[in-house]
Amino acid sequence: MIAGRWLIALVSCLCWTAHAAPARVQIDLAREKAISPDLMGVFFEDLNHAGDGGLYGELVQNRSFEFSATEQSDWNNLTFWTLAPRGAAKGNVVVEQAWPVHENNPHYAVLETLVAAPEGMALANSGFQGVFVQAGEQYEVSLFGRSLYVGERWKNPSQGALPLSVRLESADGTLLAQSRFEISPGEWQRYSAKLQPERTDRAARVVLVAPELGALALDEVSLFPVKTFRGRSNGMRADLAQAIADLKPRFIRFPGGCLVHGNGIGNMYRWKDTIGPVEQRRQQANLWGYHQTVGVGFYEYFQFAEDVGAKPVPVVPAGVCCQNSDRQGGTGQRGLPLESMDDYVQEVLDLIEYANGPVTSKWGARRAAAGHPEPFNLEYLGVGNEDRITFLFKKRFEMIYAAVKAKHPEITVIGTVGPFAEGDDFEQGWQIADQLRLPMVDEHYYVSPDWFWQNLSRYDRYDRAKSHVYLGEYAAHEKDRRSTLRAALAEAAHLTSLERNADIVRMASYAPLLGREDLLDWTPNLIYFNGSDGVFPTLSYEVQKLFGTNGGDRYVHSTVTGLAADQRVALSTVRDSASGDLILKIVNAEEQPVALTFDLQGGKQPRSTAQVTVLKGTADETNDYRNGKVLKPVTTALRVADKSFPYTAPSNSLTIIRLAH
Repeated sequence: MIAGRWLIALVSCLCWTAHAAPARVQIDLAREKAISPDLMGVFFEDLNHAGDGGLYGELVQNRSFEFSATEQSDWNNLTFWTLAPRGAAKGNVVVEQAWPVHENNPHYAVLETLVAAPEGMALANSGFQGVFVQAGEQYEVSLFGRSLYVGERWKNPSQGALPLSVRLESADGTLLAQSRFEISPGEWQRYSAKLQPERTDRAARVVLVAPELGALALDEVSLFPVKTFRGRSNGMRADLAQAIADLKPRFIRFPGGCLVHGNGIGNMYRWKDTIGPVEQRRQQANLWGYHQTVGVGFYEYFQFAEDVGAKPVPVVPAGVCCQNSDRQGGTGQRGLPLESMDDYVQEVLDLIEYANGPVTSKWGARRAAAGHPEPFNLEYLGVGNEDRITFLFKKRFEMIYAAVKAKHPEITVIGTVGPFAEGDDFEQGWQIADQLRLPMVDEHYYVSPDWFWQNLSRYDRYDRAKSHVYLGEYAAHEKDRRSTLRAALAEAAHLTSLERNADIVRMASYAPLLGREDLLDWTPNLIYFNGSDGVFPTLSYEVQKLFGTNGGDRYVHSTVTGLAADQRVALSTVRDSASGDLILKIVNAEEQPVALTFDLQGGKQPRSTAQVTVLKGTADETNDYRNGKVLKPVTTALRVADKSFPYTAPSNSLTIIRLAH
């Protein structure tokens, strides 16, 4: 790091002080270099209820009665379910595990009706702070059921099925839609129907009503919108998924994050537990303090990446759990026993086969059976996440890496160098990368806006002969963690430096991606949302979108004169070979406009009119959706008379100029 001064070099994307005369930006169209086609991507982790209660379309919370006090101290198997006798009906609900739907899903509810009444015994679920349903839209309700206790024991003339009504109700009991099932005895069966509510309700509930004497075993009670993203069964909430797709991500990293290495060895994220029918998946506690249904499992992650045109970047544990496990604050790392590592290494190799193997292979056949016979074309595999770099970690990481390298040299393995931009784990992680000659490492840093401006030359100094970099998690953190324009512009300036260094920085993803505004664990996030129809992109999102939709595959050399080191101005120039467009990005974080003159040297004359998109405001501004104060980029035209043209960058702004040839 260079402290106390700005490095001035014959490259764009540095800082200068504006003079009265316009600064000159000379762009040498004959000097280009290739940049990574995968630079801009997204990182998904289920924290802030980003998955369950967020991107995952499921509207029932605790649908399979697996919540427990190990997740939150006041939880149990019936948390978020309410027993509600109606009329003269009497009964109870208990949790059983004698005859489960599947051994990975051991608990189920038994709804008993002891005194029958037409209104019935009711069991209600209000979802995630209310179930949002829209008038005229269809929702699939489904459940697994078995009828119990029928016949003479209950003086019930029925010797077989018992009725169960499934209702969508408002909080005051107003009926919105309903369907009726006849639940048979014997083996578990799945029942489903389509419901179409008569009116919109942002805080509805799902109500199961048993009107006759007897008991019903119930599990995996689900309500899903029919209109998911791309119409996928067990799919993604359409508006949130579309907001992610609009970023035009080149890759999606999943499932984490700290979620991957988990709270203790038994809580590590094991990909095989997340595939197959949802009722057969092994759920577990989420490291962030709630429940993980794994309804979004590895198949759904791969499918979602494909649906948005992104490459999948799965991350697997490095054979160790989080160093903060067991509330030990940095000393809780434990490793899988070495005698178990051969099996674990095979598990990692099986993942690659699941993604890429032919349908004739064991795991390729499992992928095909799920509905995707074609391979997912996996290129990248992350091993570990922000792990403490210990001998315990190093030994297990080396075993995994050696096996993947030997059997799948086509896969780029991404190592980890800890959670910070410097320090012991960072240095030791890089030492391992150097020793093993890793193809790529994963750097993380959450730092102040000032740090980004002070480190624009960070990757200029990296040795191109060493491992490439995936900047897997980063964000500018204000003191109060607000998503200000100041923070977004600092990130934009950093992105210009990543474009300049995209021969070594191969990928980058802001983190975290999603935050449910009423269930937050962490701020800031790229996109906030609520449980109904609210999706609230931040100013950092707008920056990511502008870079994602205005990427390039060639970096064009430029030289800047007439600006000095105490102004916060950053620039980069890229070319999109597919369209031929030259794309200029200018970040001005000053409180006054900056006048520039661009000189294009060599190459063809651009068209007379360029497209200019500007995001601007005051430095402390945030997107305030509640009060209708939202900054959005504005696109206009810019007259380009010849190869030299002026442009004044507004104060506190990001400008994208697209020059067509």
